[in-house]
Amino acid sequence: MGALPPDWFLRVRLKLRHLQLFLALDEHRNLHRAAASLSMSQPAASKLLGDLENQLGVALFDRHSRGVTPNWYGEIMVRHARSILSELHHTGDELNALREGNAGVVSVGTVMAPAVTLLTSAIERVHRDLPGLKVRVDVDVSKALIPRLLEGEFDFAITRIPEGFSTEHFVFEEIGEEEICFVCREGHPLAGKTQPTLADMVVYPWSLQPPGALMRQRVEHLLMQHDVEAPDRIVDTPDVLVSLALVAKSDTLTVTTRQVADLLCAPQRFRILPFTETLSVQPYGLVSLRKQRLSPGAGALMSTLREIIAHQRQLAVSG
Repeated sequence: MGALPPDWFLRVRLKLRHLQLFLALDEHRNLHRAAASLSMSQPAASKLLGDLENQLGVALFDRHSRGVTPNWYGEIMVRHARSILSELHHTGDELNALREGNAGVVSVGTVMAPAVTLLTSAIERVHRDLPGLKVRVDVDVSKALIPRLLEGEFDFAITRIPEGFSTEHFVFEEIGEEEICFVCREGHPLAGKTQPTLADMVVYPWSLQPPGALMRQRVEHLLMQHDVEAPDRIVDTPDVLVSLALVAKSDTLTVTTRQVADLLCAPQRFRILPFTETLSVQPYGLVSLRKQRLSPGAGALMSTLREIIAHQRQLAVSG
């Protein structure tokens, strides 16, 4: 098979129906169920897929007795189909917003600390000039946000770029590190200790971000540095509110950013444990796709974020 020309999608007459079928097959892994989900007959779906595979000169899905599975070629088509359809959904949202007299739709993914302080300030400020701008915010860990940015779910993200992702796809504008701290409930056995150690803390259950998350990795590295074994009981959750609910009702400890702790941890209910070291995780930043042009609304929000970041840096220097 020769290399595909730049206009290959025109030559093979790629249709939106193909893209929908790719996603349906990836979800259902069965031709009959995939066709039914698209209100197509199985023969029609089979012909649509087969004709395209013949045009491309490669099979996209492996057929077996239990159904179908995307092969390497199919995985590529599924990934890009998801991105294209997501972009079309966003296009519809923006068109509807403009028809209704609004300023469009912006979708942002962010790690927790910027969502609490930086992003909320930027949204409040940009709404003064663009009151009709619709903003969607999704809070998650970096490892989950970056794939969704690549798939077109977000206009941009406030996050880190985890290991395993090529930086060539992104524009990264550093904001700063996140200071992290240990939190317990008021009345916890450790709350009265002047300088609790890690050895004191691991006796109790912990609630942490899932394995692989950067904050979890920082905690694991800290334990290793101090030659302290991990707690026997750890609840894995990316949701800080779930962690704080566990902390409030038990002797569970959690680790969160100082900004989140200052905002959510009322002194009458929680205690930030003193620790001998200042702990932080690697810098996060504004992350956008290098080859993607931001919509006017997304550009306005991004510019406002940059202004706030620059102002905070000036205050830090002058202070």
